[in-house]
Amino acid sequence: MSLVERPRRLRSSEAVRKLVAEVTLTLDQLIQPYFSTSKPVESEPIAGFSNVCRWGNDALVRRVEKDLERGVRNFLLFGAAEAKDASGSESVFPDGALPKALRLLRKEFGSVPSIYTDVCLCPYTSHGHCGVWRNGQVDNDATLALLSQMALVHAEAGADFVAPSDMMDGRVGAIRAMLDGAGKHRVGILAYTAKYASHYYGPFRQALDCAPEAGSDRRGYQMDFRNRREAEREGRLDAHEGADMLMVKPALAYLDIISDLRKQSDLPVLAYSVSGEYQMVKLMAKEGLADERALALENLFAIRRAGASGIITYFASEAAEQGWFR
Repeated sequence: MSLVERPRRLRSSEAVRKLVAEVTLTLDQLIQPYFSTSKPVESEPIAGFSNVCRWGNDALVRRVEKDLERGVRNFLLFGAAEAKDASGSESVFPDGALPKALRLLRKEFGSVPSIYTDVCLCPYTSHGHCGVWRNGQVDNDATLALLSQMALVHAEAGADFVAPSDMMDGRVGAIRAMLDGAGKHRVGILAYTAKYASHYYGPFRQALDCAPEAGSDRRGYQMDFRNRREAEREGRLDAHEGADMLMVKPALAYLDIISDLRKQSDLPVLAYSVSGEYQMVKLMAKEGLADERALALENLFAIRRAGASGIITYFASEAAEQGWFR
């Protein structure tokens, strides 16, 4: 048969496939999330979240030390309250679980790790919502003051980037003004630009005990998964208000959104491969339906291919430990 073009020639060997690969993936492009706790524990397994724990401070330091030795450099920290209340008051405590963990990591490792911190009220509120809850809805503008103060507490404890995940209108601008007013010009903002009201968050909500109270949900502030153009609007707003990076969450069901923001913005676009995406891989592997490493990497490469500069993934530490990229 006479064929002018035979694309399979470029798939003929591993060496050729690597040479012409359009997307690369390394540990440098991954961010490992960790959940800190003020409980006097080493680590506390989380139900329904395979191999993911809440970490006491000393154990977290040892964990991060191992990650650094293996090549993981980027971390996203989540905190939680010892005693939740309606206003999420512990979110702004300088001696809360997250600021304590952050200061300890800085003391041990200096500026070597790049540390991002989640800025949201849901792990601290008794009602589980991401802001001040009044008359059956979140009060957007009242929430901004708490988020800004929380971001400043994290900045003072040593955060490189604060990551507001609340989806309040104007939160990036309010946080930028707070940080700059306190002289924290070097602390960046990773904005959860397009955070969708998703059903992929189940294990994460177990981790932080932050499901919204019965009879309510977060669709009044998180994005509708039917919408695409709305994400572009959010991206323009976040960039205008001073975001340094944009983020899409979840990742796999929103590859089109990642691609859209990549084309629209000259800011780096990150993606959060969330707990449900991670757990689906774990469960398929457990049932013998997929090779865990192969499926996890296929997902991560798909996110990179869509345009993500970096990926927040619970597989980062595991990939480093098992040498996935060697």
